[in-house]
Amino acid sequence: MGKQFCLSGIKNLAGQTLWYGLPSITSRFLGYLMNLSLPLFFREPAVTADLTLVYAATAFLNILFTYGMETAYFRFAQEENRSTLYSTLSLTLFISTFFFSLLLWINQDSLVSWARLENAPGLIRWMIGILFFDTLSTLAFARLRQENRPRRFAFAKMATVVINISVVIFCLGIVPKYFPMWTAITEPGIAWYLIGNFLGSVATLFLLIPELKQINRSLDTGLLKKVLQYSWPLIIVGMGGIVNDMLSRLLYQFVVDLPAEEAKHQLGVFGNIIRLSIVITIAIQAFRLAAEPFFFNRSRDKNAPETYARVLKFFVIVCCFLFLCVSLYIDVAAWFFEAIDRGLWKEGLYVVPFFAMANILLGIYYNLSIWYKLTNRNLTGAFITLGGAIITIVLTILLIPRFHYWGAAMASFSCYLFMMVVSYGLGQKHFPVPYPVKRIVFYLTGSGGLYLLHRSLVNWYTDPTFNLALASALLLLFIAVVSKTEKQEWAEI
Repeated sequence: MGKQFCLSGIKNLAGQTLWYGLPSITSRFLGYLMNLSLPLFFREPAVTADLTLVYAATAFLNILFTYGMETAYFRFAQEENRSTLYSTLSLTLFISTFFFSLLLWINQDSLVSWARLENAPGLIRWMIGILFFDTLSTLAFARLRQENRPRRFAFAKMATVVINISVVIFCLGIVPKYFPMWTAITEPGIAWYLIGNFLGSVATLFLLIPELKQINRSLDTGLLKKVLQYSWPLIIVGMGGIVNDMLSRLLYQFVVDLPAEEAKHQLGVFGNIIRLSIVITIAIQAFRLAAEPFFFNRSRDKNAPETYARVLKFFVIVCCFLFLCVSLYIDVAAWFFEAIDRGLWKEGLYVVPFFAMANILLGIYYNLSIWYKLTNRNLTGAFITLGGAIITIVLTILLIPRFHYWGAAMASFSCYLFMMVVSYGLGQKHFPVPYPVKRIVFYLTGSGGLYLLHRSLVNWYTDPTFNLALASALLLLFIAVVSKTEKQEWAEI
């Protein structure tokens, strides 16, 4: 009975992931495709370095602007009046967003100087605008997820990307080719990526007006105090997570032992090749959208630990499959860059599988981290993330000057491995879950081994047909092994 309940829970999570995830996957995929179009619009990677830097900074600031309110909403929605909770947190977030945005606006000259954006100071202003409108939408989106309204959620989310893509294609693709006399439009150049993002964020907020109208003027200070006590460690968790994810892109041009122009060139290449692990990133994001409210809603069930264990196993299987799709066919991306006469973008391409595997470890950590959120030990989670951040900072400074792209990849992998192992150990002490560790390790090492086998053989025999045939054979081998190993549970699900 318990197993059937567990499998039923996994089916529900899979359904929610499809509802929330697939539309979100579509929107994020289109967004990533737009970013991958950079080599088509800008021949030199150095031109895109400023955009890479601004988006990395945006990720950091987004954590500060939202300060754990989204997770806190899911946590307290289980025991508090949801209308009061939603209004209290929304009003608080609105006030803080105005304050933080004003602070950044006043100090934008200093930010331009620090980020070496003297040639494109307008990027900072657009960044502030994006942060402002995206933060105001945060709790409205959280409410849609809590109320299981995926279609409305997806429609509003996709608006940002559709508008962003339309603006970029029109201003950077259509205008220069068909209306070259409209020089005023093409002058902002790469800033159109941020301008399009800003316009999309504004449109999304307008689409969420029905949810915003549900905010009343009542602010429960007692409830707010309790929420802030829970959420403030999540700022550290979020900041540490972004440090681990984005620090290499923020610091790359400052720590690499190269002249300034060459450093910008490598940052531009690095910022774009890392996006080729898009499939893993999108899968993790889609899973988190569905999993966070699911984990909280299931937390009081007696079979919750068993459900969490099986969720992690199937999550790893899916991620390993996607890892092989990315890594075994990485040469297809190399051929693409050569075909569009952008061979210089190809350098560093082969660190992508290493980043993809690091992202799988991060996804496992997200699964494991539910223990400290359920047991109100967010401060412990903050310390784990800080430990990972220290590893990232130290290895970034030590390894990038010597190994460049590989140094950044090794720093990320080491950080996520540390966080995953420590979170598992502490989680088993405070919130035991029967994770199938041996099976998970088998899938991780097996998929990594198949990639290394493929890489070794195609380096020995470089025929493209052999390359693709071998990649397909190894992918089918992985599918066959998983199908045989998990045959019974697949059938039951």
